Amino acid sequence: MVSPIPASGKLSGDFSFLEAITMNAVKLVGIDLGKHCFHLHGQDASGRMVFRKKLSRSQMLTTLANTPACRIVMEACAGAHWIARRLTAMGHEAKLISPQFVKPFVQGNKNDFADAQAICEAASRPSMRFVSPRNESQQTISATHRVREGLVRDRTATINQIHAFLLEFGISLPKGPAIIKHLPALLAEREAELPPRLITLIERLRAHVKYLDEQIKSVERELTQQLAEDERSQRLLEIPGVGPITASVLAVELGDAHQFADARQFAASIGLVPRQYSTGGKPTLLGISKRGDKNLRRLLVQGARAIMQRIQDRTDALGEWTRNMLCRRHSNVVACALAKKMARIAWAILAKGTHYQSRPARAAA
Repeated sequence: MVSPIPASGKLSGDFSFLEAITMNAVKLVGIDLGKHCFHLHGQDASGRMVFRKKLSRSQMLTTLANTPACRIVMEACAGAHWIARRLTAMGHEAKLISPQFVKPFVQGNKNDFADAQAICEAASRPSMRFVSPRNESQQTISATHRVREGLVRDRTATINQIHAFLLEFGISLPKGPAIIKHLPALLAEREAELPPRLITLIERLRAHVKYLDEQIKSVERELTQQLAEDERSQRLLEIPGVGPITASVLAVELGDAHQFADARQFAASIGLVPRQYSTGGKPTLLGISKRGDKNLRRLLVQGARAIMQRIQDRTDALGEWTRNMLCRRHSNVVACALAKKMARIAWAILAKGTHYQSRPARAAA
């Protein structure tokens, strides 16, 4: 029987040989990630605790590099994908778990070692679903999208400020960003009514909107260039309602399409399937679950609405299906159903390596 290493992780000279034996017995390691400190919980094949350690980032990488190949599990959070790639290069089997699946396994009071132990317990479940680690390219594209979203939010906030400041002085502007182009002429007409310092402030905000527009266009050009270099994204662009932004996000989320068993599982992962609340043998289906990436779900629903706006021009099977749905259900329900169909088509294209093929509508009887 092997004695566990003390929780402090500090070993005297008498324990050097014991530590080597202990590390060979480790089959599963749970890591509670932090910015500077990492808490490790090791278990053997029977699930018994072998060691607990609190290490710095460099100490953790050195310790795991000297540990025989085993299964290492972490929560999918900040920095987890980079660590997973490093551990995989060391020969370990690195796995990521969604934090919501770990929380029910925390025993007693919450602390870092209890979280690491809960990660091991969750990873031991045979039905547990894991997150596929992203590569550097996927993380770079994801970061580019976040930068663009931040710039768009800043632009919207600045335009709203311009509307609000002018409304305080009795000037009501039309909705939308288009009025920003005509703002200098408008300010020239109302120059006598507005304080000079307010006009200077509005001009400064308008210049900031112009700067944000240039930055957004520059980021979009980078995304377009990345799409042109990615054959998978080019195939996604063939799907109706999928534009460059949506195709780029789909390529990141479906980096390894085979991590999902089928198309419906992918649609469920982004919250486009009904939420179920059933009991007593009575099935009850509610609205969509809204799980997963809300940005991807929003893009797919917007693409579905774009298809619905010109649905009368479509003569294929997709157009016929959408028109029949619109005759029976509310447009919001149809938009979500069509977004789910687009997600399933995207999974099939990447998982099977095919292209989108439009089927003709069935002939009327």
